[in-house]
Amino acid sequence: MIVGFLILILLLIFIAQNTASTPFTFLGWHWRLQLGVAILLAAVTGGLITVAAGTARIVQLRRASKKSHAATLQ
Repeated sequence: MIVGFLILILLLIFIAQNTASTPFTFLGWHWRLQLGVAILLAAVTGGLITVAAGTARIVQLRRASKKSHAATLQ
């Protein structure tokens, strides 16, 4: 738990030090955002995509395992 708080403090310091507003363009949308916040959002989004892909793979493997196990019982 203490390690989590230390990481949170480091992230807050990083965001506080990178306050320069930066233009972003994505699929025709244009907006400005602080650099530290943009990097944090990109990291969180990447983590969520990784978790979603990992979860899908685990579900796929569990289904295959259940089918294999059911086939061996017959």
